[in-house]
Amino acid sequence: MEHVRNLELPPDPRRWTALVILLTGAFLPPLDFFIVNVALPSIRQDFHASASTMQLIISGYATTYAVMLITGGRLGDLYGRRNVFLVGMVAFAAASALCGFAWSPSVLVVGRILQGFAAAIMAPQALASINAIFPEQEKSRALSFYALTFGVASMAGLFLGGALIALDIFGLGWRAIFLINLPVSAIAAPSAMMMLRETRAEHASKLDLGGAVLIALALCALIWPLIEGREHGWPTSAILMLAASLPLIFLFWHHERRVEAAGRDPIIAPRLLQVPGLKRGLLSAFFFYAFAAFWLTFSVYQQGGLGRTPFEAGVAILPAAVGFVLGPFASGHVFRIFGRYSTAAGMSLEAAGLFGTAALISLGAPEFLFVALFIVGAGQGIALPNLVRAVVQRVDPTQSGLASGLVNSMLQIGGALATALIGGLFFSTLGSSTDERSIGHAYSIAAVAIGLCLLVAGWLSAGLGPKKEVVR
Repeated sequence: MEHVRNLELPPDPRRWTALVILLTGAFLPPLDFFIVNVALPSIRQDFHASASTMQLIISGYATTYAVMLITGGRLGDLYGRRNVFLVGMVAFAAASALCGFAWSPSVLVVGRILQGFAAAIMAPQALASINAIFPEQEKSRALSFYALTFGVASMAGLFLGGALIALDIFGLGWRAIFLINLPVSAIAAPSAMMMLRETRAEHASKLDLGGAVLIALALCALIWPLIEGREHGWPTSAILMLAASLPLIFLFWHHERRVEAAGRDPIIAPRLLQVPGLKRGLLSAFFFYAFAAFWLTFSVYQQGGLGRTPFEAGVAILPAAVGFVLGPFASGHVFRIFGRYSTAAGMSLEAAGLFGTAALISLGAPEFLFVALFIVGAGQGIALPNLVRAVVQRVDPTQSGLASGLVNSMLQIGGALATALIGGLFFSTLGSSTDERSIGHAYSIAAVAIGLCLLVAGWLSAGLGPKKEVVR
């Protein structure tokens, strides 16, 4: 079994300062996913762009991010997490600049795809580095901050975009939502060079390029048509891509088994999935982020049903943000009470909050939504760090980058599929209606569907603890 250099060293005295830098890298990808939504009307008006182009601005980023996360995690294991983190951050800043100064819709779409690629390189290094530089007794707290950052980024993106557009800094308008990444990266990148300790596998090998290409093609063939298909009436190309995804997944797995049998390092080691509980944890992560569909459906209800502006809709989410802030700090206490069922407890709480929002809207009492939203945020804030810890800490530290990439990728894939499928359920239920009652009814059905997915995720995670199970 390989050993990791950082295991031979005492705890890094700069690890808490390094955590701030790592969390910056974890903050930017989800922020840039959500922040664009409120800016789309301004972008469309400025460029006179089509609706399909607007969809590509969102889906181009999400799809590229999802399909490259596994490869991004593996790159950090092989070539050094600090080095790869820096490359990803610089690339993310460059792609943000291209988006901010885009002179046409096509350039903006290309910039968003490059942003997703860079984010997938940068993001897994944060989680893998946290697992590598923190001693066991501090990992729970560090992961709580990680979960908090993820939640705050999601929340901030919903109203920060509206605030930046309203402020119209230097007359930039919507461009400010991309250019704000430049000063952040300008501070974080040099700080990372000085403060982050390099961690990597001691006997690094070459990247499995064949596996990287096959998994990217397979996931793209699965996710892209589900995002774009409904928007364009399910054209033949979308159906053919979906049909091709299963053979591509089979080819990828066959390739990985051959690479492993030859004694080389595959993108996903088939033996890694033999770790007890790992497959259950990853499948739980897949169902857990069905919650991503909540942002779409609740935003439509707020703006279309209640007539709120994008900024007002973002403010209405603040109770969930407060729950996100408090939930991770409570996760340690929850773990002491529920033990290996802590993740399931958090997911059940989150599902209860979603069922609560559906009930309140159905009963015509939206003024009390803040209570249910707080429960939703607290549940996710409790569940996420416990889920991540249960998955990442089950594998050997030499595989932590791959494990973190797998977790993030399963979250993103689950979120993309849920947005397409549950979003489709929402819009199918709504039909051509535009009144508050109809939109509220459609949201309630979607919320129940999301809640049921969370209960499935909780059932899968039940009994999974953070104890490491190492494959040798």
